[in-house]
Amino acid sequence: MEWIDICVNLTHESFKRDRVAVIERAAEAGVRWLLVTGADETESRRCIELAEQYPERMRATLGVHPHHASQWREQTAYRFEEDASHPLVVAMGEMGLDYYRNHSTPAQQRRAFEAQLELAVDLGFPVFLHEREASREFGDILQRYRDRLPAAVVHCFTSDAAALDRYLEMDCHIGITGWVCDERRGQDLQELVPRIPDNRLLLETDAPYLLPRTLPKGLPHGRRNEPAFLPHVGEHVARLRETAPPALAAQTSANARAFYGLPDVASAQQSTGTG
Repeated sequence: MEWIDICVNLTHESFKRDRVAVIERAAEAGVRWLLVTGADETESRRCIELAEQYPERMRATLGVHPHHASQWREQTAYRFEEDASHPLVVAMGEMGLDYYRNHSTPAQQRRAFEAQLELAVDLGFPVFLHEREASREFGDILQRYRDRLPAAVVHCFTSDAAALDRYLEMDCHIGITGWVCDERRGQDLQELVPRIPDNRLLLETDAPYLLPRTLPKGLPHGRRNEPAFLPHVGEHVARLRETAPPALAAQTSANARAFYGLPDVASAQQSTGTG
């Protein structure tokens, strides 16, 4: 089975000592592509550098997470516009609104979100989106840009049925994480997962966050999530959707390849001279 992890925060400090081993374990687990997610200007540049080291396995995104929206400057847009020409950059994001933590003010978040959506429209890039406890305003802003964007994914979806319906009406993809494996706070999501159309479902770990609580005991993970655990999330989602894991892996991988324009592994190796 082939799996694709559409969100790995691989520049996170927790991966500093064993990043290579983490990447190797992902490959051993059948996770063939890692989308390395940018959270601010500096981290976005580091994502590109990582993808350059593993061009047959990784692609990068450019974005300013709503937590860091106070850092958004006009110069950030210029930098992202330059970096977007890199062949391993495939999307804008992580961007959006997070009114749960409000590390940046709502006004700062809205400003950064709209600026990045405008940039994505200009560049013709798909967008990787974050929304938490802000579905109404987030949806209103996204609605104004959606028909000019090639594709959009609401990552780590944890909202309610009304939000899901609205995002699907806007032809968004939906990213599902290990949140769905949480018996305490994931029950509502478990009920919604079967409602996501086959061609709109994507899977992600959001590593090092959201370690699945249903992992078998004895795995050497501590409290850190990593992309090697994506098949476990996929198997749980498959059970909820009453389908076989190989079928779910094939469908979500096809969705991710189409969304990000990913080549198959053999083609990537030939084009980069690796193997």
